[in-house]
Amino acid sequence: MLIGGHVSSAGGLARAVERAEELGCETMQIFNQSPRTWRPTAYADADFEAFRERFADSPIDSAFIHAAYLIHVASDDAEVRRKSLQSLTHALTVGEAIGASGVIVHPGSGKGQTRAKAMKLIGDAFKRALAASEGCPLLIENTAGSGDTVGRHFDELADVVERAGAGERLGVCLDSAHLLASGHEIRTPAALAAVVDDYERDLGIERLRCLHLNDSKTPLGSNVDRHANLGEGELGENGIRVFLGEPRFHGLPVLLEVPGPTGHGPDPGQIAIAKRLRDEARSKRARGYRTPGSSRAPSRSRRRSAG
Repeated sequence: MLIGGHVSSAGGLARAVERAEELGCETMQIFNQSPRTWRPTAYADADFEAFRERFADSPIDSAFIHAAYLIHVASDDAEVRRKSLQSLTHALTVGEAIGASGVIVHPGSGKGQTRAKAMKLIGDAFKRALAASEGCPLLIENTAGSGDTVGRHFDELADVVERAGAGERLGVCLDSAHLLASGHEIRTPAALAAVVDDYERDLGIERLRCLHLNDSKTPLGSNVDRHANLGEGELGENGIRVFLGEPRFHGLPVLLEVPGPTGHGPDPGQIAIAKRLRDEARSKRARGYRTPGSSRAPSRSRRRSAG
């Protein structure tokens, strides 16, 4: 299991690798553009080459892109749908250029549409974005479930995957805070195992490509997406240790999106807490805790952790 976090790419893509190293990351995540504006960053080939060279010289195993928050491919506004598709396609293109292990995207909301129409629009847009790009996987993130957002339930994620073509480039990113907020109890081994059983039934464990590790400021079933620093929210250290100890998560990249002490993302302390809790969970697992596991699809990462 690889521990890392979201880092800024301000000053250039290669600078993001340096920041990830400074945090002690084993994996990393960046935005390909400002997450709250439509304007795509105009990268040159030299930017991609600089990232690949710097990344190749680093100890970091894998890199992910988080697509812009504004993406809303099920909007009832045709212009928003057009910009959303353009932004998502740009993210996948950048992901391929830097050798990213995936682009993570929220499936969006059905506000202004029937649920059936929203699901069709999301599936069609994801299929078009994949067709307009090459190689880089598209990873759909579960949501906390506020309003008309799609993806709080695994069967919704499965429906999106199916409508988008169900190809090998389609995968899933599970967020610990979103799971809890959407009503999934994950704070004991038995409860988490039951949740992962449900996920595996609907989507297959091979589609699970990475995890977002965040504590939650809001309680179970709140449907409110508010990240807390590790150990400071509703999951607490015990819940996070349980999450990291699920055997079917073995070997996955784990990405922190916590606010950190300054509100600007994880710091070395938060990365260290995650590594400690991972190691404690691994020790507990080695002492005898087991649940059935399954094989997963090959990763695009260069090196795999044994933990």
